Amino acid sequence: MARSETFRSLRNRNARLFFGGLLVSNVGTWLQSTAMSILVYRLTGKATDLGITVALQFLPMLFLGAWAGALSDRRDKRITCLTTQSLMAVQAVVLASLDFAGLVSVPVVYALALVLGVVNAFDNPARRGLVVELVAEADISNAMSLNTAVMTGSRIFGPALAAALVGPLGTAWCFMLNGVSFVAVLASLAAIDVRELRVSPKAPRGGTPVRDALRFVRRDRELFVLHMVLIVVSTFAFNYSVSLPKLSAVRWGDERWFGWVLAVVSVGSVVGSLMAASRKQATIRMFFVSVTLLGVAGPFLAWAPTGWWAFVAAVPLGIGGAGFLANFNGLVQQKCPADMRGRLLALSAVAFLGSTPVGGPVTGVIADSWGPEWSLAYGSLISLVAITVAFVALGFPARIHAVAPK
Repeated sequence: MARSETFRSLRNRNARLFFGGLLVSNVGTWLQSTAMSILVYRLTGKATDLGITVALQFLPMLFLGAWAGALSDRRDKRITCLTTQSLMAVQAVVLASLDFAGLVSVPVVYALALVLGVVNAFDNPARRGLVVELVAEADISNAMSLNTAVMTGSRIFGPALAAALVGPLGTAWCFMLNGVSFVAVLASLAAIDVRELRVSPKAPRGGTPVRDALRFVRRDRELFVLHMVLIVVSTFAFNYSVSLPKLSAVRWGDERWFGWVLAVVSVGSVVGSLMAASRKQATIRMFFVSVTLLGVAGPFLAWAPTGWWAFVAAVPLGIGGAGFLANFNGLVQQKCPADMRGRLLALSAVAFLGSTPVGGPVTGVIADSWGPEWSLAYGSLISLVAITVAFVALGFPARIHAVAPK
C-alpha cells in the first residue's frame, strides 16, 4: 500500500508519459553538464573557471526567472515547454558540433552556457507548472516529489555515463547524445492528452504579477522564512559541479571520481525524493530534518580519504538535499492559490538556481585558495547555521509537527 501511495501520480497516463520522457532527457542533460565541467577543468585546471561557467548558466534565472514565472501563469505551459525543450536541444547540438570541429574553447563554453541559462529560465516555471496540471489537487505534493525524484534520478546515470564515455569517446559525443535525448521529452509532450489536464486558471494581464507573488510570500511568515533558508542553502551548499571536480583530482587522485560520486549523491537524492512522495503532505518537520542531514553529511564527504569512502557520505548528502527541495516545493504548493503557482515556482527557482552565480564563483575561489575540501564543507556549515536561525524564528519546537494548510 505504501508503495502504491508513493507512486500514486503515475496512475495518470499524462504523468507517466511526461515523467518518462523527462527522465530520459535529463539523463542527457546531466551527461552534458558533467562533461562540460570536465572539459573546462581540463582546459584550465581551475575551479574558479568552473564557477564562472556555472554562474553564466544560472545568471539568467536570477534576472529573468520571476518574470518568466509570471509569463508562465499566462501561457499554455505545454506549448511553452515544447518551445524551450527544442531550443535546449539545439544548444546541445551546436556545442557538440563546435567540439567535433575543434573550435571549442572556454569563451565558447561560457557563451553557450549563457544561452542555455536564458532558455532554462523560461522552461523551469513552465515545466514545473505543467507537472501540477498533470494530476488532481490531492496528488500535487506527490507529483512534485516524483518530479524531484526524476530530476535527481537522472543524475545517477548522466554523470556515471560521462565518467565512462569521456575517456574513450571524448566530450563532443556526450554533448551530441544530450541533443538526441531531447527527442524523448518532446515526444512525451506531444503525446499528452490535453483534455485530461487540470489547467490552472490564467493570471490576468497587466497589474504587478511579480510583486504580487513577493507580497504573498512576505505576508506569510512561514513561507518567508522557508524562502530565506532556500536562498542561503542553495547559494552555498549545492555547488557540486564546482567543488567535486577539483576534490576528485586533488584528494581522490582521478577526475573521473567526479562523475561517480555525483551519481551516488543522486542515488541518495532519489531515496529522499521517494520518501517525500510517500507522505500525503509535505511537512515543516521533514524540511528541517532534511536540511540538517545535508549540513552534517557535507563535511564527511569533503574529507573522505578515498573515493570509495566518499560514496558512503554521498548517500545521506543526497537524501538531505532532495528531501529539502521536495518538502519546500510541496509546502509552497499546498499554500499558494492556483493562479499564482507559476510565479511561486519561479521564485523558488530564482532562489535555488539564480543563487548559483553568487555561490559558484565563491566556491571556486575557496577551492583554489583554501582547498577543495573547504569548498564543499563551508556550504554545509552555513546550512546548519541557517536552519538553526529558522528554528528560532518560527518558534519551534512548538510548531515543528505542523503541516502547511491547503
